[in-house]
Amino acid sequence: MNADAALLDSRYAWTRLAVSLAIAMIGNVGMWSIIVVMPAMQAEFGVDRAAASMPYTLTMVGFALGNLGIGRVVDRFGVTTALIGSALLISCATALAAISPTVLLLSALQFLIGFGTAASFGPLIADVSLWFLKRRGIAVAITASGNYLSGAIWPVILAGILAEQGWRAVYMVLAVVTVAGVIPLALLLRRRVPMAARAHADSLSSARAGATGLSPRTLALLLGLAGVGCCVAMSMPQVHIVSYCVDLGYGPAVGSQMLSLMLLGGVASRIVSGLLADRLGGVRTLLIGSALQCLALFLYLPSGGLTSLYIVSLVFGLAQGGIVPSYAVIVREYMPSAEAGRRVGFVMMATIAGMAIGGWMSGWIYDLTGSYHMAFLNGIAWNFLNIGIMVLILLRTRTRTGSALPA
Repeated sequence: MNADAALLDSRYAWTRLAVSLAIAMIGNVGMWSIIVVMPAMQAEFGVDRAAASMPYTLTMVGFALGNLGIGRVVDRFGVTTALIGSALLISCATALAAISPTVLLLSALQFLIGFGTAASFGPLIADVSLWFLKRRGIAVAITASGNYLSGAIWPVILAGILAEQGWRAVYMVLAVVTVAGVIPLALLLRRRVPMAARAHADSLSSARAGATGLSPRTLALLLGLAGVGCCVAMSMPQVHIVSYCVDLGYGPAVGSQMLSLMLLGGVASRIVSGLLADRLGGVRTLLIGSALQCLALFLYLPSGGLTSLYIVSLVFGLAQGGIVPSYAVIVREYMPSAEAGRRVGFVMMATIAGMAIGGWMSGWIYDLTGSYHMAFLNGIAWNFLNIGIMVLILLRTRTRTGSALPA
């Protein structure tokens, strides 16, 4: 291995990972802020729960498309250009959302916020994955944890601003924080991974791809469908936990605390899953996480007391946190580095589409039935679709002979 290839898993790679994590913690706040302000926004505009869920849904639609579109930008121009452009877009859209007079305009601006926010998720994960080989699983997991850390930290911070000054003040604060935090950090990521390092990683990916009975295109499509299934299920607690607590009489502050607890559990889950992925591979790790998520969703059904909801929210976070990063690991295990941004972006787009569909669908089911019970059952059904696809992929994978390839 030459000096360039030795950069993989190097001290510089870990330093770059730390910077990427900081960017993710700031850059992902746009997808969580709408969840925190949803009850206040619904009350101000006087709309039903499904209509109040629409800004979140369009945030996730933008987030999904941004993962694919910005992923292509990263492949061509590098992650720094993508992050700076996205930070400017988020800041402008958030400031305009703060003075939005209608839900319709707010929803359109949330689409732009979601599109820009995507740069700090799939494209950033794809960039980090280029700098690691032996520890790619844990590196991807740490970067993806920035999304959950953002969701765990910011709702608590924003709850105080929301209570004292309203949701519009929350958005003005975020408009400033995003551009002031992301751009200076993005400038530290200008270095591109050497071609020799890419070639070394690609030689192992090519060998691994030849050991499976599925073509890369088929695998990507199956992963995309599985991603929709798991994230429709995942969206029910994540998107509606604050509103659920309001309905039960506990208030939005308690719901924000449960969301933070859930996402902190997700951070721990992502780290553990990253370690597992380096040992077991992405497919097995994803299947384990999906099965545990399904179990956690069942536990929500009998829970209504305050203590039980805190406990189940933590269990849910611990169960599902490692699922989405595992998709990125699988993509990088089987596909070339030159396509990392596009391929990871496609699969991340599918998972986020599942979050968008599930966020709206749960609100729609609530409006039809007057409770979230059927929405939880709907999530469980979609989760079984995800499990079935991952079992299919695992069964279709040929048993490798000879020396094992690194996960």
